[in-house]
Amino acid sequence: MQHDGHTQHGEHAHHGDHAAQHEHHGKVSWSMAAQATLHCLTGCAIGEVLGMVIGTALGWGTVPTMALAITLAFFFGYALTLRGILKAGVGFRTAFRVALAADTLSIAVMELIDNGVLALWPGAMDAHLTDGFFWGVLAFALFAAFVITTPVNKWMIGRGKGHAVVHQYH
Repeated sequence: MQHDGHTQHGEHAHHGDHAAQHEHHGKVSWSMAAQATLHCLTGCAIGEVLGMVIGTALGWGTVPTMALAITLAFFFGYALTLRGILKAGVGFRTAFRVALAADTLSIAVMELIDNGVLALWPGAMDAHLTDGFFWGVLAFALFAAFVITTPVNKWMIGRGKGHAVVHQYH
């Protein structure tokens, strides 16, 4: 009988831990969400800028340039997260899964917004690398992506998803 009580107590304690974790995740500051978004934006911006520079320098059209930029944004976004997780001593396979869980939605939203701005802004994709207009629209697109993705990250972290998954490895 004591064993059954112990099992129930153990299960109840586990439920309490889960409730405490949920409560902790539920109280996410805008600052925490902005930090997570800025981290993600750094990798996205590196890939986005590199892709735009390569595609524009090679004279590619809008679609292949954006495809390269998006691919590189995901690559560098995941790479920055992976770097931090691997430094914590986590194996590559686990680190890769954590990076996917942490960054996929955030990067996808950022890429949708910043590439949407670039595609819809008249002349943005036709501007040259030496044109300030190109860099101005790209900077605005990345800023818009940051502003729109921050609430997404706040919502995800508040539910123990997204960058909340990474925090245990820092």
